[in-house]
Amino acid sequence: MLLQNARLSDGSTADVRLDGDRIAEVRPAGASAEAGALDLTGYVLLGAPAEPHAHLDKALTADRVHVQAGDLDSAIEAWHEHRRTLTVEDVARRAEAAARTCLSRGATAVRTHVDVGEGIELRAARALIEVRERLRPLMDIQVVALTYPLAGPAGAENRELLRGALQLGVDVVGGAPHIDADPVGHIRVCLDLAAEFERPVDLHMDEHMRPLSMDLADLARMTAAGLPQPVTASHCVSLGLQSAAVQDRLAGDVARAGLAVISCPATNLHLQARDVRTATPRGITALKALLDAGVTVAGGGDNVQDFFHPLGCGDPLHTAGLLVLGGQLDIPTAYRLVSEGAREAIGLPAAVIAPGRPAELLAVAGGSLQEVVATATEDRFVFRRGRLVERTRVLREDITSPDQGGLDA
Repeated sequence: MLLQNARLSDGSTADVRLDGDRIAEVRPAGASAEAGALDLTGYVLLGAPAEPHAHLDKALTADRVHVQAGDLDSAIEAWHEHRRTLTVEDVARRAEAAARTCLSRGATAVRTHVDVGEGIELRAARALIEVRERLRPLMDIQVVALTYPLAGPAGAENRELLRGALQLGVDVVGGAPHIDADPVGHIRVCLDLAAEFERPVDLHMDEHMRPLSMDLADLARMTAAGLPQPVTASHCVSLGLQSAAVQDRLAGDVARAGLAVISCPATNLHLQARDVRTATPRGITALKALLDAGVTVAGGGDNVQDFFHPLGCGDPLHTAGLLVLGGQLDIPTAYRLVSEGAREAIGLPAAVIAPGRPAELLAVAGGSLQEVVATATEDRFVFRRGRLVERTRVLREDITSPDQGGLDA
């Protein structure tokens, strides 16, 4: 397949030839004409983004219960009560709809956490594995089993459920040490299970505004010797509350341990610091310190219209925009976090437009990277493994000319 006249992120215009699941050639636009080529005039062609942190089991439930307080603890309490009512069929239906939305926005890979625990047991995990297999021809889905507490006698039942989820076929060991009375014990359980089952680890870390509590430091220490399995730390909110010196020191520890970090600006801007009325903190991790230290950093959308964030839309371009606004990153860096960084954080090769690289591509209507991040139009082509898998068109009609005014009522 030949993609003609595509605007690249550096402003140049190119023809890009795909051969199987790889990019075969990138050359200046107009070098030759070819029957059957796809003309991308008016579109910006980018390496496809990924969604590195989602909760598809919770997706599309925002209208079921109103979480009045709006903070993380209230959302967790309401969700744990509601999840008792969920069936495999309900979870699978909503998860597939949300996954297809992510794909239509360009995310050819999604890592989704799924609750296992009292009240939901393994039902949601079964549903997400079912969706993963059904959508395998269209996209890559990784399923992370999430539960807490895990340490000590209080975590005994959840440890068995987590083991059961791994035996069932989930891809990644998950957890949330900051919600456990013994965070270090929680981390140890996750690392031990990851070693036993030879699975990666992806933990919710420090999703709170307590500056004196940073389990990320323990995770970096416990993985400093290196592990065979990749380890990812999601959220890491309290790192952003530290002094510059502490941020730099811990970012260096994270880099040396080989940890990846995923920031989820939409949900954390929504949930965190609701009781702080003056100079409200942003609830976003220390992005610049981590990037300067050489850490693999990604941007995730997190929740899609659920108890934790009613406005999540599954669009990496929206996440990139929030990384610019909330994280004060420049636009190319923000897009890199939702594309190359996101894919690397979940163990996939970066999708960049160069010969020999994976043909995972997103074409968005617009004239520049700045414009497509700003507008986030849904007018897009999505390519996975060299094949067009999604096409969304946007129809705009100018009903009146400037000299006609508006329509009569």
